[in-house]
Amino acid sequence: MTVADGLEMTTSRDVLETISSGGGPRKLLITLGYSAWGEGQLESELAENCWLTVAADQAVIFDTPIEQRYDKALALLGLQSWMLSPEAGHA
Repeated sequence: MTVADGLEMTTSRDVLETISSGGGPRKLLITLGYSAWGEGQLESELAENCWLTVAADQAVIFDTPIEQRYDKALALLGLQSWMLSPEAGHA
């Protein structure tokens, strides 16, 4: 599945097997996880502006150390973490 220019995502076992034998993409990020969102929940939260979103940036994903990615992604929005309130609500 293409998620942005030059970025693709898969859960395909054959792709993982190709990577394990030295094939596949030059740059990759493997993640494991679990999501417990109900059907339509994430879409609803995005529509309600509950999440900060930013366009995918390959430099952040592949070239930035993991401990710096959050700050780099916020910077793409012109933000720094101190600017965010820990409180939730609507203005």
